Amino acid sequence: MSAAVCFTHFLCAQSADVLKVRNYFENNQHSILNEFVSFLSIPNVTNDSANIRRNADFIMNAMNTRGIQNVQLLYPTTTKAVPSVYGEALIPGAAQTIIFYAHYDGQPVIPSQWAKGLAPFTPVLTKESLEKGGSIINFPPSSTPYDLQNRIYARGASDDKAGVMAILNAYDAIVKSGMKPTVNIKFFFEGEEEAGSDHLFEILQTNTALLQSDLWIICDGPVHQSGLKQVVFGVRGDTHVEVTVYGSKRPLHSGHYGNWAPSPAMMLAKLLASMKDDNGRVTIKGFYDDVIPLTAKEKKALELVPPVDEQMQKELGFAKREMKDFNLAGAINLPSLNINGMQSGGVGKNASNVITTSATAKIDLRLVAGNDWKKQQQKVITHIQAQGYFITYKEPTDEERAKYPKIAKIELSGGYNAQKTSMNLPIAQKVIAAVQSTTKEQVVLMPTLGGSLPLFVFEKYLNAKTITVPIANHDNNQHAENENIRLLNFRNGIETFAALMMMK
Repeated sequence: MSAAVCFTHFLCAQSADVLKVRNYFENNQHSILNEFVSFLSIPNVTNDSANIRRNADFIMNAMNTRGIQNVQLLYPTTTKAVPSVYGEALIPGAAQTIIFYAHYDGQPVIPSQWAKGLAPFTPVLTKESLEKGGSIINFPPSSTPYDLQNRIYARGASDDKAGVMAILNAYDAIVKSGMKPTVNIKFFFEGEEEAGSDHLFEILQTNTALLQSDLWIICDGPVHQSGLKQVVFGVRGDTHVEVTVYGSKRPLHSGHYGNWAPSPAMMLAKLLASMKDDNGRVTIKGFYDDVIPLTAKEKKALELVPPVDEQMQKELGFAKREMKDFNLAGAINLPSLNINGMQSGGVGKNASNVITTSATAKIDLRLVAGNDWKKQQQKVITHIQAQGYFITYKEPTDEERAKYPKIAKIELSGGYNAQKTSMNLPIAQKVIAAVQSTTKEQVVLMPTLGGSLPLFVFEKYLNAKTITVPIANHDNNQHAENENIRLLNFRNGIETFAALMMMK
């Protein structure tokens, strides 16, 4: 049955199985969520090697408890610090193998930035989201069901420990409900994603035979802003450029030297403003030239994406912008340039009447299929040169300062390219149908995720295909303070991954 037919007749082949998974969750929700809370209580910042290992051990124990086989840690060849956790459930007679991926590490935390009553690694339950006036409540006793509109707040709650536990509980629900997966299942939980996955390629390269599959299902990121489930066929690449511009060698009194001495903050502001127009389009020469155009199927999928621009403008608190070239869904499928941060003098109580010696900005570049991250960096550098700047990759010398009125020091980060899987693949159609079988609403199909994941390495080292199936609520505050997961999204995620494990 096609995905389109399955949507018209929602309660199709897998619907009874989905209801069994839902019943399993309802009957076991306290033990499931108690385990999840215990997992969230372990700090998971990547450079905290002791706690990262505690997280890995927790996952291994959870896998062993569920009867998953061949559970082991996979280490990079150059370091023993950050392992991935692997396990498998090989099904007799299964014709295809699916690897389910999530990551267990999280972004660094600044506890003082979290809301009153919250600590990043002390999970709490709230009634509604805090941003909508929700309050902290007690976890219910075992005799009282959870309200699935409640949320758990903790680092990793949505990004991405919810993914780890949703995948494991999906398998648990299938087995303990007397059902059977239709595919061989392999589990792969990474511990370095939030630090850039710098050593992931080593793990893949060393374990190519172990990690053979027909498809990787990636759990990361949120469902669509409309609240609908989505299936995503690509991710953006990512790289950065840091630029510093210079003025006087020492700070200057703004009254004595203002309007006369060069102001690095003003120079930087003008330089950055030259990179983008008022409609959000990047003005750097050739920035979009090597983008691979969307296919007819991808264009049709984008046309069917529910418009959420006005909803998100209201939710995020800024006035409506007239975007001539693209809406939010269209913007995600284009390369982008944004400013992660700017630094020069002090502001507020730290402000002083001074002309600073330099100003620095970190430029974030997101890439789509066709872009090369090194070429995209070079386009930015060439643009800066075109604005009259002398480019250096170290602190300018006195001779350079005397010779060039405009100097820009460039610092380049590493990066990775975008990755995309064709919507036309037969296995892609199976994924769509499986996810669609779990919901009465039309599933959103997105050619590219807004965020970035290093999925190109799976393609490069394993010749693997990847499809992303997110589960978190869109307002989960991932990477920021007050990260959270809505319990309904968590339960729905368990149902979704169970359907994928039993896809026809």
